[in-house]
This record gives sequence, structure tokens and C-alpha cells, in this order.
Amino acid sequence: MEAREPASNRRIWGVAGLVEAITQSLAERFSVVAVGGEIGGFTRAASGHCYFTLKDADGLAASLRCAMFRRAAAMLDFTPGDGSLVELRGRVAIYEPRGELQFVVEAMRRAGAGTLYEQFMKLRARLAAEGLFDADTKRKLPSHPRRIGVITSTAGAALHDVLTALTRRAPQVEVVVYPSPVQGVEAPPALVSALRTANERAEVDVLLLVRGGGSLEDLWAFNDERVVRAVAMSGLPVVCGVGHETDVTLCDLAADLRAPTPTAAAELAAPARDGLLQQLAALERGLLLRLDHRLQSTAQRLDRLSLRLARPSDALARQHRQLELLAQRAAAAPARRVELQRQRLAHLAPRPHRALAETLRRQATRLDALQARLEALDPQHVLARGYAWLDDGRGGAITSVQKLQAGTAVRAVLADGHADLQVLQVRPLPQG
Repeated sequence: MEAREPASNRRIWGVAGLVEAITQSLAERFSVVAVGGEIGGFTRAASGHCYFTLKDADGLAASLRCAMFRRAAAMLDFTPGDGSLVELRGRVAIYEPRGELQFVVEAMRRAGAGTLYEQFMKLRARLAAEGLFDADTKRKLPSHPRRIGVITSTAGAALHDVLTALTRRAPQVEVVVYPSPVQGVEAPPALVSALRTANERAEVDVLLLVRGGGSLEDLWAFNDERVVRAVAMSGLPVVCGVGHETDVTLCDLAADLRAPTPTAAAELAAPARDGLLQQLAALERGLLLRLDHRLQSTAQRLDRLSLRLARPSDALARQHRQLELLAQRAAAAPARRVELQRQRLAHLAPRPHRALAETLRRQATRLDALQARLEALDPQHVLARGYAWLDDGRGGAITSVQKLQAGTAVRAVLADGHADLQVLQVRPLPQG
């Protein structure tokens, strides 16, 4: 559309004409360009087209609306998301219905993690090293909570989803709301304050920390270190249901249980009343059956006892027979005992005589052995074999030539007498 030339020679563009002219200028100068940045607010429409904002990777306050149509999106070899650092190739254009500058993406490739995502991964690694996400620190939720606390924004859809789920699933459970903003710079300290208040009051059995879905920037309050530590240190069990099923925050990892959505958080925290009623009904049936069985057993036992009481003569007859048996045993007991003692004495009577004879035999044998040993040691037997015993005449035995010298008087004792002798010469045996 051509620009009109009014009488004043001042050129006035029509909106469509100006937009078209700008589009042509951009097409001439930026027909095919490459740009890099960080993805934010990524959405994929049912048509297959993708829309997102590309932010400056250096953190400068600049962004570019991007559109990637289905044909180009089908050629991606990865799934882009918020925080992804990418390089785009395409053209700069004007979206004419709104007159907005946009970048039409023809190709996309990964260039690394974005700034927020890098912060997320670094903080996650550091807190994990401290043990804030350890599985053994997770606590079980109460099986039948009487009161549930909800920390969220009163203006968000998450609170409505939680209340609707609890009303439908467990209307007997009371709900206490601890309001807090869930997005923006004021959200982290407010969430920490709400967690502290809930723990100080200790009026609920479990806490639900919830909010609806959003981009990485929208959910960033739930990645704030202050909030994550407050969740991990909470004295009350915490169920975290932030965003959609694919969204994962650090609060999810620090909580005792992660729920994919706020509705799921409510369902995990409170058992369904219908299921509890069914369990109660089953327990009631079981108790009635056991009670009926007990009553039947007791009735049968009473019947047996009544039959026994109906014929007392039978019991008396049994007692009479037992008494007769005992009387017979008592009458026979003395004679039987005397007979047993007599047999025992008859068996024991020979035993002392046998023991005495055996002792005398052993003593005689021992005396014979001692006499033989004594006779073997008698020196008279040695003298009888031709030996003589020398002494000094006073009974002292001479056992060595060292005690003799020529002219010494000695006495020789023989088997049948003794003789007085005089030493003529002493000859010792040679040494060695």
C-alpha cells in the first residue's frame, strides 16, 4: 500500500502499509540470521507450533518473541524447555495482526544450559552434598490426618484445586490456609514465614506447599535456598506439589513427598473417605463373623456341660469305680512293698562276704610280693655267694682303698662267720 501525499506534502502511512514496509526492510536486511540466548516461557500448541521468548544470555534486559512452526519443530533432536541455552537460525519479521517484532525460527540447536538453569543445577548439587535431599531423612505422612495445612496464594488456582480435591475425597479433614505469594521477589521470605508460622502453631498434621504451573522464572521462588532449607527443616511433614508433572523444583526434592500437581498433593495427603468407609465396613463384617463364631462355640460348650449335669449318677458311678480301684491298690501296697524289700535284702546279703574274701586275697598277694622283695635285698644271700663285707672292726663299712694303709687291722664278715685281718699292701686301681 502506497503512502498518501496530502496537500501539505507530509507523508502519512497507513498502519498496514507501514507494517508491510517494515517487514520488507527487515526481510532485506535480516533475511537469514543466527541468534543465541536463553529460552523462557516455552509452550507447544496443539497445532505443533512452538512459542517462546529468547532472553539475552548475558543477563541484559532484552528479549525477543519467537515462533517455531510445526515443520521446523518436527526436526528438533531434543526437547527444548525453560532455561535452555540455544542457538537459533531464522528471520526477523513482524507479526502483522499485533504489529509485534518476532523471530521466525527455522532451526534450533542446543548451546548449553541457561543462566537460571545453571543456578538451579549448582544449588541442587551443593544442597545434595549437604544431605538435604537424602531419602533416609524423608518421613512418612500421617495415615489419617485430622487437619491439613496449605501454603499457597489465596488468589491462585492451586488453592481451589486442593480444596476441591479434599472436599471430594476427604470432606472430614479440616483445612488451614497459610497465605503467601508464590511468585516474585517477595515470595521466598513470605514462604519461609508461612512455614515457620505453621510449625510454631503446630495445629495441622501435614503441610501442602503448592502452586500452579509456569515457566522456570515463575517457579523460581521454590528454588530459593531459604525456602528449600525451611522445607527440609520443617517439623511437620511436607508434601510439595508445584507446577505440572514435568516441573521439578528443589522444594520437591527437599520435601518428604513430591506430588506432580496440587491436586495430587491433596490426594496423597488425605486418604479417600469412600475407601476408609469400605475398610470400616469390612472390619465390621469381620467382627460380626468372629462374634457369631464365638457365640456358637460358647453355645456348644454350654450344651455339653448341660448334658453332663443332666446325668449326675454317671459322674458318681465313675467316682465310685475310681475309689474302688484306689482301695485295691492301697490294700495290696504293704504286702507288695515287703516283698520288694525282702527280694532286695536277699540280693544284697552275699555281697559283704564276697567283698571281704576279695580284700583278704588282695592283701595276701601284696604281702607275698613284699616278702619276695625283702628277701632279694637281704645281704646274707649275697655273702652266701662267696662275697665278704669289710669293716673297721667297729661296724663302719670300708668302701674304698683310700681308707686303708699297710698294717691296718680290718674285719671280714662272711656268710658263716667273720675273720680279723691285717692289710699288707694297698694297690689302688690306675686312674683313667
